[in-house]
Amino acid sequence: METAAKQVTENKKRTFIGELSSPQKVYLVGGIIAAIIITILSSQQGGVQLGVQVWIGLSLGFTLFHARFGFTSAFRRLMSIGNGEGIRAHMIMLAVASGLFAIIFAIGKGFFGVEPAGYVSPVGVSVIVGSFLFGIGMQLGNGCASGTLYSLGGGRGEMVITLIGFIIGSVLGAWHWGFWVQDMPSFAPISLGEQFGYFNGWLLQFAFIALIFWATKLIEKKKQPPKIKPLPQANGWLRILKGSWPLWAAALVLAVLNAITLLVRGNPWGVTSAFALWGSKTASAIGIDVTTWDYWSRGNAGQLEASIFADSTTILNFGVIIGALLASAAGGLFILKKIPIRIMLAAIIGGVLMGYGARIAFGCNIGAYFGGIASLSIHGWVWAVFALAGSYLSLYLRPLFSMSVPKKGDHFC
Repeated sequence: METAAKQVTENKKRTFIGELSSPQKVYLVGGIIAAIIITILSSQQGGVQLGVQVWIGLSLGFTLFHARFGFTSAFRRLMSIGNGEGIRAHMIMLAVASGLFAIIFAIGKGFFGVEPAGYVSPVGVSVIVGSFLFGIGMQLGNGCASGTLYSLGGGRGEMVITLIGFIIGSVLGAWHWGFWVQDMPSFAPISLGEQFGYFNGWLLQFAFIALIFWATKLIEKKKQPPKIKPLPQANGWLRILKGSWPLWAAALVLAVLNAITLLVRGNPWGVTSAFALWGSKTASAIGIDVTTWDYWSRGNAGQLEASIFADSTTILNFGVIIGALLASAAGGLFILKKIPIRIMLAAIIGGVLMGYGARIAFGCNIGAYFGGIASLSIHGWVWAVFALAGSYLSLYLRPLFSMSVPKKGDHFC
């Protein structure tokens, strides 16, 4: 009788919290050990300043996983059925981050003696083509740059394939970087902060962000799309560690963490430059002279000679993966599954497109979209527009790989 009653209680608990189960202690311990090892290795290369970035990355990955904070899914839901929940979360994140960035830029000082500088890049053919390719790629790869990392840490095995494609595409993009960035037409970088002053630039951008936020509400009112599927939850304070977080809460945390990143390393959060580094180091090891490429010969060649543990973006990436691993293991959600062939094919194609697109577009959904807009750079908005266009095209490509597209009649999306 006592055993049966206990089972009923456990069933009720599992019904409330959905898929959550007991913490996976092996993965938790392994993740903590990995974080400590990487902290030691990075600190040996760059001191406390670099070691701290492991834990910033870990916090980013932890946050991304807990809210399943998506860029790919947000774009897909908006373009397919008009669901703007994810985009509104982006707007909250961008409004807060750009405000924090504006304050930091106005002060002009960060931690460890750094002078904070944003991601402000030219607007030209390379950004348009690159972001469009990235938009297609992230829908086929089923994850953006940050999504690839945190999904990999969360146990989605196909993300290994996406990451491999991402690295290959990043190397190809670095190889062709001179053609797209140096030879193709472009306008000079435009910063709202430099044009109008940081406070006025932020106000102008805030007004545009508010307009987008309001527009998504109007779209939803007209289209009546299904809501985002609820995530597994835990009771009370346990939700912080093993339950899902509201999108708005994750948006605020991500904005603050990106501002901390800017203060600690002198630049906003970035992801994909590390993929170009990893791939180019591999290419160099097999005899390809990558030092002759414009991408590396214009001030970046020193990275090829140094350890990857001296590279800030690499350290942040490792942290994101480990943070997501800890978050998924805390909820008992780290489960590797068999990957269908068509999904593997889509993952490799999507990864290559994302890697190539990010390299020639001055970044991905993090470096160009999040970091660029937070830096009050016009190129970040241009990136967003053409990534949305690429995402729309991919709605017709996903079914070719047996990948779903949200429909108006769905109960959840």
